[in-house]
Amino acid sequence: MPTQEIPRQDWNNFFDGFSRQHEGWLATLEIFAPDVGLPLEGISIASGGNGADAIAISLGKTPEDHVTHIITKPEHVWLEQTSGGANAALEIESENQNKALLRFRSSLPPEMVDG
Repeated sequence: MPTQEIPRQDWNNFFDGFSRQHEGWLATLEIFAPDVGLPLEGISIASGGNGADAIAISLGKTPEDHVTHIITKPEHVWLEQTSGGANAALEIESENQNKALLRFRSSLPPEMVDG
């Protein structure tokens, strides 16, 4: 599967579009222990003016299953796509080289999936 790094200056626009395009998709977030099968709520950036200080990944539709994971001092963002061009995964690496991997249960082009 082809993977491309998203340049830091494009993160805001990329995460806004990615979140709108994939909102509600069932996803797995792997950090140390996976939060499996929750719908993606969105991805956002918190910045202090000099770039991204943190990236927040939110999963779950109800308060009972809501999970937010914050990646502090992100350094790299990679988008993994299928050979057909569908988004399959998003990998975010922090300054200390910790990684968060967001995977979708189904890797279909967005126009073929309804939430």
